[in-house]
Amino acid sequence: MAETGAAPLPQTPSARSPLFRAERFVWLTARVLEQRRFEYHFLNGGADPVETALDAYRNEDGGYGHALEPDLRGPVSQPLHTGHALRVLDAIGRCGGQRIERVCRYLTSVSAPDGALPAIHPSQRGYPAAPFMPITDDPPSELLATGPVVGLLHRNEVWHAWLFRATDFCWQAVDSLEKSHPYEVEAAVAFLDSVPDRSRAQAAADRLGRLVREHRLVALDPERLDSSPVAPGYAPGEHHFPYDYARTPGSLARAWFTDEEMTRSLDFLVSEQCEDGGWPIRQRAWAPGTALEARPMVTIEALRTLKAYGRPIG
Repeated sequence: MAETGAAPLPQTPSARSPLFRAERFVWLTARVLEQRRFEYHFLNGGADPVETALDAYRNEDGGYGHALEPDLRGPVSQPLHTGHALRVLDAIGRCGGQRIERVCRYLTSVSAPDGALPAIHPSQRGYPAAPFMPITDDPPSELLATGPVVGLLHRNEVWHAWLFRATDFCWQAVDSLEKSHPYEVEAAVAFLDSVPDRSRAQAAADRLGRLVREHRLVALDPERLDSSPVAPGYAPGEHHFPYDYARTPGSLARAWFTDEEMTRSLDFLVSEQCEDGGWPIRQRAWAPGTALEARPMVTIEALRTLKAYGRPIG
């Protein structure tokens, strides 16, 4: 029998928090890598288990494959997989050393004649890939693939011969943008947020922000999405919001939006958490497995964005 006047068992307010709900979703659905990343970012987990899980996707050529980026299947290394791996390593403070030297050798080996990266290397041919990721024999360099990689290497003060021409390509691509689409703009921001020439990056970001608003590449009012256009070739409802461009308050893209616009978009991000605890994917789902693998990744990034802006997640 309980003692008279004994204190009641403590309640767990976090049981309804975004983090608590997302945790169950991650344990239920995520790959080992995303489970380890979730532990690292939100449960005081270590970096070593993340790095170990990521090693399963690394190939002998120094690149990464094995569907690390879910829309590209098969074992072969690809620039998009390798860029994804660099983001993981950067987030855990492990973007350096011999591992990155090997990555840079791989990047050199798959670069186009201008020294920058194609989105899809022809070695993908014969393996499943999303229908919106065409495979060609002589693919051109793309800011989409090159910008985030160059930005992360600069951010981590990596110096390698590959970076010189790739950086020049990114500057030329950013400076010549007159039309674009959201994913390319996000790649440009990833470059501009970390490239060493800060005054030039600031000027380029200011111009890019005007382009985003003038060409309506951002949904500023989540309650009126029907009136916001979707970029050609994107899935219905594949809108992009202020937080997609400015993942942290320190991003140059944060200045593109008023406080009210950013607050409204973050409120919407909170509301997007599904009943199962995960966040939805907005891009076209072309195979059941890819959607299942992508949702924990999107969920982790949603929580990281909310945390970066000081939103309570639990």
